[in-house]
Amino acid sequence: MIDAKTKVLGLLAHPIGHSLSPLIQNTLATVCGENVAYLPFEVKNPDELGAAIRGAHALGIAGFNVIVPYKEAVIPHLCGLSEEARLIGAVNTLVRTEEGYVGHNTDIAGMATMLARKNLRTEGAHILLLGAGGAARSAGVLAATGGAAELVILNRNPARAEALAKAVRDINPSLTVRAAALEYWRELPGNDYLCIQCTSVGMWPNAEESIVEDPRFFEKLSAAADIVYTPEETKFLRLARAAGKPVAGGLAMLISQGAHAFSLWTGKRCTAEQEEELLTLAKGALPA
Repeated sequence: MIDAKTKVLGLLAHPIGHSLSPLIQNTLATVCGENVAYLPFEVKNPDELGAAIRGAHALGIAGFNVIVPYKEAVIPHLCGLSEEARLIGAVNTLVRTEEGYVGHNTDIAGMATMLARKNLRTEGAHILLLGAGGAARSAGVLAATGGAAELVILNRNPARAEALAKAVRDINPSLTVRAAALEYWRELPGNDYLCIQCTSVGMWPNAEESIVEDPRFFEKLSAAADIVYTPEETKFLRLARAAGKPVAGGLAMLISQGAHAFSLWTGKRCTAEQEEELLTLAKGALPA
C-alpha cells in the first residue's frame, strides 16, 4: 500500500514500450516486503534529460533503471559512476545520494548469471561476440575481467568491432582479442567458441530472423547465448539447439539485472528461488 514512506523508483526511457521492468521490480518489492512503488517515466525530449534528472533528485526519487537511448546520455548528469559503469561506458541503474545520482551497470552481473544458469563460464573460454554495441561492450568487459582465454568480436561494421576490441585490450592487455567483419566466422579455427549474440536481430516482432543461419557456423560453437528475450528462445538459439549446443536465453539476464538493481536500491538480495519465480512470471508476460 502506497503511503508517505513509500520509496519511489522508476524506469527512465523513450519510448517506454512494453518493458517488463515495472512487473519485475514491483513483484520483487512484494516478495521482499519492501514499501516500494516502481513507475515508468518517459522523457521524450533528449534535451530535457538533465532537467528530468535534477527534478527527480529534488523530488526524492530513490533510483531508476535506464534503457536506450539514455544509457550513455545520462552520464554527464550524474555525480559518480561505479567501476563497472566506468569500464562499460554506460549505465542502466541510478542510485540516489545527497549529491546526486550515482550510475551503476548491472549488465555484467546479469550476463554472468545467464551463462551460469546453464553451467557456462567465461574462465578459460574462447568467447565469440556477435555485435559491437552497448550489450557487446558489457560482454567484452565480462571477458576481460572474467578470465577468458580469447575474445573474437564480429560485426557487420568491422570498424566498430575493432573499436570495441581496442577498448577491451585497454582493460586487459594480456587477453587475446581479434575483431573482424561478421563473415569472418568462416575462417575461425576450432569448434569450441562460447558465442554471445549481442545484437537486436531476432527480437519480436522479427522473430524469424537470425544474424547467422548457416549450419556450419553453429558447428564451430561449444554453446550459444542470446541477449534477446522476446521471444524467449530466438531463432538463433533454436538453430544452435538443433546443432546440439547448450543455449542460454536473455530473459534470465533481464531478471538478474533487475534483481541486482533492486539490491542496490534496497539492500535486499533476491534468492535463487525468487529469481526462478520471477522468470516464470516474466515468461507469461512476453508477447505471444
